[in-house]
Amino acid sequence: MPKPIARSKTRKSVSKRFKITGTGKVRRQHASRRHLLSSKSAKRKRHMAKSAEVHKTDTARIKANLPFA
Repeated sequence: MPKPIARSKTRKSVSKRFKITGTGKVRRQHASRRHLLSSKSAKRKRHMAKSAEVHKTDTARIKANLPFA
C-alpha cells in the first residue's frame, strides 16, 4: 500500500484570530480592548473596535497555518 499524502491541518488558534478577505489580505483585531476600558477614551475604543490589516511580512506565516482559507 502506498503511503497517504500528508495533509496540513488548520491551526484553530490562528483561524480564530485572523480572517482572510476575498482579495487575499489578512485582517486582525486590535489588542487592549478586553478590560480597563474606563481609562481609555471613546475615540480610542471606537478605533480599536475596527479590524486592521496584518503587516505584509507576517501574511505568509499566517496563511501557511490556514491551508483551506
